[in-house]
Amino acid sequence: MTSNRRSVLKAGVALAAATVSTAGAARAQGANTVRLGVLTDMAGAYRDLSGPGSVAAVRQAVQEFADQGFRVEVLSADHQNKADIASNITRQWLDRDGVDAVIDVVGSSAALAVAGVAREKNKVFLASGPATADLTGPQCTPNTVHWAYDTYMLANSTGAAMVRGGGDTWFFVTADYSFGQSMEAETSRFVQAAGGKVLGSVRFPFPGTTDFSSFLVRAQASRAKVVGLAAGGGDLINAVKQAAEFGLTRRGAKLAALVMFITEVHSLGLEAAQGLVLTETFYWDLNDRTRAFTNRVKSNFGVQAPTMIHAGCYASALHYLKAVKDMGVAPAKASGVDAVNRMKAMPTEDDAFGAGTIRPDGRKLHPAYLFEVKAPGESRAPWDYYKLLQTTPGEQAFRPLAEGGCALGRA
Repeated sequence: MTSNRRSVLKAGVALAAATVSTAGAARAQGANTVRLGVLTDMAGAYRDLSGPGSVAAVRQAVQEFADQGFRVEVLSADHQNKADIASNITRQWLDRDGVDAVIDVVGSSAALAVAGVAREKNKVFLASGPATADLTGPQCTPNTVHWAYDTYMLANSTGAAMVRGGGDTWFFVTADYSFGQSMEAETSRFVQAAGGKVLGSVRFPFPGTTDFSSFLVRAQASRAKVVGLAAGGGDLINAVKQAAEFGLTRRGAKLAALVMFITEVHSLGLEAAQGLVLTETFYWDLNDRTRAFTNRVKSNFGVQAPTMIHAGCYASALHYLKAVKDMGVAPAKASGVDAVNRMKAMPTEDDAFGAGTIRPDGRKLHPAYLFEVKAPGESRAPWDYYKLLQTTPGEQAFRPLAEGGCALGRA
């Protein structure tokens, strides 16, 4: 059911003296070892945007943090995108294997399950993979930090920012299940709040839809300036490909993907994806620091272009290790709540996201970037895919603390 791999990076600690018994040395070493468990999708639909790249990103953070007075071990496992498997692996890690912090957990249902276990066991959950904003809303816990992105931020940046840029009429093509419906509803709210109008929507059956032509015809007939694609994975890729073949964007409409990653743009190719608008909180070619981080993780682990999930795994692991050093290994291992509180008290700083903060509800704040996918002739090098349209500061991009329904931080 699980597939665990462990890498041990020595943090510059001298081994127990020869006069100490073998058993005593093992106990001392364990007490001075922090274990990170990367729980992700190693073989399924989310493999490219999380998976092995998330493991590599955490290992990169550990490598950069070496020689800080304690040992760090990295474990990994595949949750197969199932909440029960994610929960069972987490319990095994925390009860038997001494894992102190669980990282990534792409997939919202799996992440909510892991958050509950981490709270029960008083360990740390560093969520980078899941989209649900409930992790810092009604289902927030004092043991969870939510890093890279969430549904509120995506809807806010893509919806409101596009209206401000002139895309004031929308039509949605939506996957008919909870995620698609939620993204349509959230984005519609931001479009309307910014002064735009929603002209209509159409929902396609999920799963099983392969022909999007009738849905795209209805989108075109609406004459909306923006067609919002509230879908993900293979459905999103197929819809974008068929929109390109149909010539939808050549007829005046903009395509907006409500959640998309650079690995999916790569799979599509620029010929099909050109002109597509999307939001991410990390892009490898954004600035000198993001390029430096990318060069390190590429050189060390072969990750060509990290996604925002990979960047979140790296940054959250690095900040957690800084907090452990600041408060001491023993107190950090003893209480996940205390470790998360120390993370919240310390400003964040890393090459993936720059300077930032963590709110009392566990929401990590950093800017959101509205990008447009380049045309083939505009791309100068491999993975040179985005041009920046707008930036939304973190304090404006993510849901206000008072509106999330989380009791943490309230007076």
